[in-house]
Amino acid sequence: MFTKLNFISILPAVILIFYSLGISIAAEENKMTENKNKPNRLIHEKSPYLLQHAYNPVDWFPWENEAFEKSQAENKPILLSIGYSTCHWCHVMEEESFMDPNIANIMNTHFICIKVDREERPDIDKIYITAVSALTGSAGWPLNVFLTPELKPFYGGTYFPPVAKSGILSWPDLLKLIATAWKDPSKKEKLLSSGQELSRIITNHLSWSSSHGPIDINFLDNALNNFSTRFDQNLGGFSPSPKFPSPSIQNFLFAYYFYAKNSDKQDDTGETALKMGNFTLRAMAIGGIYDQLGGGFHRYSTDAKWHVPHFEKMLYDNAQLLRNYLDAFLITRDIFFGNIARETADYVLRDMTHPDGGFYSAEDADSTPADPGPNGGHKKKIEGAFYVWEQKEIDAVLGPEPAKIFSYHYGLQPEGNVEYDPHGDFKGKNVLFAAHSLDETADKFSRSNNTIAQTLKESKLKLLQARAARPRPHLDDKILTSWNGLMISALSRAYQVLEDERYLIAARRAAKFIRKNLYDSATKLLHRRWRKGERKIAGMASDYSFLIQGLIDLYEADFDPGRLEWALELMDEQIKLFYDKENGGFFMTRKDHDKNIIMRVKEDSDSVIPSAGSVAVLNLLRLTRFTDTTEYAKVAESTLKSILSRIKAQPDSAPNLLIALITSRLKPAEVVIVGDRNKEDTRSILKTINSLFIPGKIVMLVDNNTTRSRLARYLPFIEAVKKMDNRATAYVCTDKTCKQPVTDPVALTELLN
Repeated sequence: MFTKLNFISILPAVILIFYSLGISIAAEENKMTENKNKPNRLIHEKSPYLLQHAYNPVDWFPWENEAFEKSQAENKPILLSIGYSTCHWCHVMEEESFMDPNIANIMNTHFICIKVDREERPDIDKIYITAVSALTGSAGWPLNVFLTPELKPFYGGTYFPPVAKSGILSWPDLLKLIATAWKDPSKKEKLLSSGQELSRIITNHLSWSSSHGPIDINFLDNALNNFSTRFDQNLGGFSPSPKFPSPSIQNFLFAYYFYAKNSDKQDDTGETALKMGNFTLRAMAIGGIYDQLGGGFHRYSTDAKWHVPHFEKMLYDNAQLLRNYLDAFLITRDIFFGNIARETADYVLRDMTHPDGGFYSAEDADSTPADPGPNGGHKKKIEGAFYVWEQKEIDAVLGPEPAKIFSYHYGLQPEGNVEYDPHGDFKGKNVLFAAHSLDETADKFSRSNNTIAQTLKESKLKLLQARAARPRPHLDDKILTSWNGLMISALSRAYQVLEDERYLIAARRAAKFIRKNLYDSATKLLHRRWRKGERKIAGMASDYSFLIQGLIDLYEADFDPGRLEWALELMDEQIKLFYDKENGGFFMTRKDHDKNIIMRVKEDSDSVIPSAGSVAVLNLLRLTRFTDTTEYAKVAESTLKSILSRIKAQPDSAPNLLIALITSRLKPAEVVIVGDRNKEDTRSILKTINSLFIPGKIVMLVDNNTTRSRLARYLPFIEAVKKMDNRATAYVCTDKTCKQPVTDPVALTELLN
């Protein structure tokens, strides 16, 4: 993933400075690290990413005052290196450069070196990845940025090799060039000046004010046109290779379909949106980006066909994609989408869940091959080793006939099926993908569909068991509030749609985990990260937004008023701590978050993770209808106007915010049910509601007098709703106007449609 800005590089002089200096450097570099196995300061951290670098010979600091003070006292530039524990190229650069004592000595001699886990500190990452994007046009991880002692960025990039190749400057040469420039007074002055100018530019971009013009509903059509232009009609997705799942885009396409169906539009744009979303989801699910044995999605596809993935698995991807597939299932009733949703949820419950209920962050792309090789002994970790198969392995596990059926269905080849393999990691290997449909496989082997389906099911179970014996990829077991909020939301929805109580239990346990371990009830403050008993880092706007969304969805799954009460409490805190009252929008961090960050960032776009502001607006619009207050609606409208006025040239950059625009204009249904949740008539009404795709709807349940009084504190009319004919009764309202109550699920369906 990379960020790209339409900035012209302001630092061409810096590049010339570096190349004009040559690569001579002081003889002090000849000193070697005394003990390469001695841990550095990162050994005291809990972040899995920082701990991976704790035995580097680099004298790493975490992001802390000691490092900044040392930089100023010794007049040395800062080398800030940002990544995350399941980042493949972060591992590569560590092995090639950060573990090399000679390169480490250059770093230690001339720089103050700081490591940051971008998943713990997305605020720091956002600032400096934007800076590198401004310089180079793109950026990713590992992100390596050179800063002044005042933390102003003046140069940076992503991966650098240890030896120059393919026109890329080597890492040691770059270090020497910058170190030499820093020691030349005139050239150092240019670096400092460039740092000031770059900081000014990114501050204007990230800490913006905005005029509040009228909201143009044509933003929706313009965004759809942009997505249609980018859509790959043959393979699905919205970019050439590499291809990312982009769940926010699917969210928008499905919401647009609902909008077109429920507005005065007379064209077929709604069907176009639906087809793009469904086609993309189907293409991903039959591709290698989807784990055909164990469920769940890998990070992205390296090719345009969704075949060969980058094999890491992220909690936030799987949470959002789980909701995508649930929505596709609700709209189409195609069991294919329902099965993918179920398998994805099952993967999370099986492999990504802490014993006490929270959800882990990620699984690595790399792992040690099970085969020790011809000479035996330990082999280095390889991308995808846990997931790929040789034909002979399939034959040995399944036997002749099942192996033939499985291999045909999942596209295995004796010589391997990976067409593009620049590093040779997949020689003779196969990445499973659904090469042929069930019908095609049944025809090929003259069997019934049921027989083939059963054979494939049994084969998958055997192979999954065999795969479990392989060395597993590294698990990033830190628990992040924001990502857990996304998964609580997804599993709550999975329970509503798929009616599997395991998903509700998992969502409840995760919410309980967050409340116990990452929330301070006395101060009402969230924390961002928990690992091995330590909670750390003040919660950011995304932690509040995503957890609030999860709690609202969990309330609509189990109707415990405590979920709603906590969500409202958190929403009030989020507005107080993060809302920009003057300009609209939400800052990533509170004012007192970290005195060392050089600006407070506001996001105006949705990337692979939606922005806190977009989700906050969606939450505000829902909570407005759970309460009898206008404050939330005002904050939502102000934020909508503020951000939309900034992105009017590229409305497709914030698809989740456009869903909020749809919700604010269509005013979806509010449903209040009066009935006993344990009785069949109430369950029948809930099942009816949960079977319909209605973005932004809210559902409340009044099942006893205690619940009635708790909900009526926020919405007084709840006191008046009663059962009819002693049966569970549904009140369908829109914009505080209710239709005649109904007790029949069919009548309820008609009202909701």
